[in-house]
Amino acid sequence: MEAKLKTLPPEPGVYLFKDAQGEILYVGKAASLKERVRSYFQTTSDLKTQRLMREASDFEYIVTRTERDALILEATLIRKHQPRYNIRLKDDKRYPYIKLTDEPFPRIEIARRTARDGQYFGPYTNGDAVRETIKILQKIFRLRTCALSLEKIPARQRPCLDHYIGLCDAPCVGAISHQEYEKLVEGATLFLRGRRGDLIEELRARMAEAAKRLEFERAARLRDQIAAVERLFSGQQELVARPSERDLLGYAFGDGIACVQVFFVREGKLVGRDSLFVEVPPDTGPSELLTAFVKQYYGKTEQIPKEILVPCALDEPDAIEHWLSERRGGPVKLKAITRGPNRRLLELVAHNAELALRASLSSGPSSIRRERSVLSELQRVLGLEKLPRRIEAYDISNLHGAHAVGSMVVFWDGSPRKSEYRRFRVQTVSGIDDVAMIAEVLRRRIERARVGDERFLPLPDLILIDGGKGQLSAARAALRQLGYEGIPTIALAKEHEHIFVENRAQPLVLSRESPALHLLQGIRDEAHRFALTYHRVVRRTRFLESVLDEIEGLGPVRKQRLFERFGSVQGIRRASVAELCTVLPDAVARRLYNALRVPSSPDTQSLLEQTDGSPR
Repeated sequence: MEAKLKTLPPEPGVYLFKDAQGEILYVGKAASLKERVRSYFQTTSDLKTQRLMREASDFEYIVTRTERDALILEATLIRKHQPRYNIRLKDDKRYPYIKLTDEPFPRIEIARRTARDGQYFGPYTNGDAVRETIKILQKIFRLRTCALSLEKIPARQRPCLDHYIGLCDAPCVGAISHQEYEKLVEGATLFLRGRRGDLIEELRARMAEAAKRLEFERAARLRDQIAAVERLFSGQQELVARPSERDLLGYAFGDGIACVQVFFVREGKLVGRDSLFVEVPPDTGPSELLTAFVKQYYGKTEQIPKEILVPCALDEPDAIEHWLSERRGGPVKLKAITRGPNRRLLELVAHNAELALRASLSSGPSSIRRERSVLSELQRVLGLEKLPRRIEAYDISNLHGAHAVGSMVVFWDGSPRKSEYRRFRVQTVSGIDDVAMIAEVLRRRIERARVGDERFLPLPDLILIDGGKGQLSAARAALRQLGYEGIPTIALAKEHEHIFVENRAQPLVLSRESPALHLLQGIRDEAHRFALTYHRVVRRTRFLESVLDEIEGLGPVRKQRLFERFGSVQGIRRASVAELCTVLPDAVARRLYNALRVPSSPDTQSLLEQTDGSPR
């Protein structure tokens, strides 16, 4: 490392400290890599830095064009690698968003990740609250939630049930114009941003305009919307006298965990709050905690206010302000408040954070400490060199060798990471040969990692195979062939829950009460569930493809028109002959109608009833 220090450039970038096994211990950013990294090798009284440097055996660095680029890269690498010396926002990937899609008639839905395909609001920590908010938006603004394509209007002959119970204005049948629907979307957007005054003012102006034009039914609906919005906002606590758009941050420390509370203040009123738990290394201070939190939390959320009030000064405030201002598209101010009315508000937020942390800890050991304890036991009983933080499990599902598929599930610190699950269609193995199928799936997974496919990185700390000695031997042979035999691999057999380890004559038998065994069982069962679910999808898809292929006169173009018109196989099955005739010639429509309603066997009927999607 001392030799590397001499080559460090005085440019902005990101640095990564690693241990002797290559595990990333810490990720940091620097305006000058040369000055920042060298500071770690100087005498310091900071205990966390001392511990880090005792474990560090190597470091890498990535030069960026600007300090802002370094800040963004730092947050990305922390989310990806979860280094144990960094402060980490717990489970941030799984927080839901409310999404308004980018379509001619936008629909409202829950999203788990963001993209450039609509407006996102969140993230929110409470999934139930998100679903309740969507219900409220449906009642007030009558936005659609269906996934029906509305490129052509009308897209269907009659509206769905939501229209008849007052939850949708049925743009699918042309019951509302594009211009009117856009106004509903604008109102929902103001609602989600907490801009109560602007929303009510806009609704009142439109109500007056409708009354002036003698459109009394429309005016009455706008009146009802105004009343509903006022009722919802009437119970909100007023925190500041003047209108403001700001977030207030407070914190509380526990043992290895901290709680950060965020109060959302819009137009002077508290419109919501989030309580988020953060995994923190020992000797973490308030400034370090809030700096890391602001980077990670506001790097994900789409709702960035004009002001963020914090109880202490942050590190690198100018760089963070500049970055947040670019993300928001307008100025953002970070204000450290030390006295006055706003200080008392921050003390209230901190008190709420303390209560939330106390409630979490009083229910038993924190989930973070509990998961680490189980992983430590697993490391001990398996004799692993490092803590198995990333565990990948594999399983095969097929029906007498047909439609074979494989699954890969990922658990990080004992919790599933569903966004990193992967599935495979077996390509090179025919017949009933689960052992060879496991080898193929694992080989394909490693090969994708070798070529740098980000969707298959990083490599696991432990591989778990659903099966026995045969499956384990096949997996180890595939890893040796590719030069990755260093990845620890075990197999867990269902019958007796024995753990098979390479080069061990007898299986490892753990107590049925062992938390480590429970963890392995849960991961193995999840891999089995994921494989079985995908297998069912493949079977249904293949079956329906064969049914449609057998209909005389039903070619690829007509199939595509069917799915554009009815949305799914279930939609096609529910359609009447008359509705099918709007897409197909009469004779073809009748043949299709009869084929989907007169199945040849009970198994066929079961497949038809379970299908809910179009063939791929």
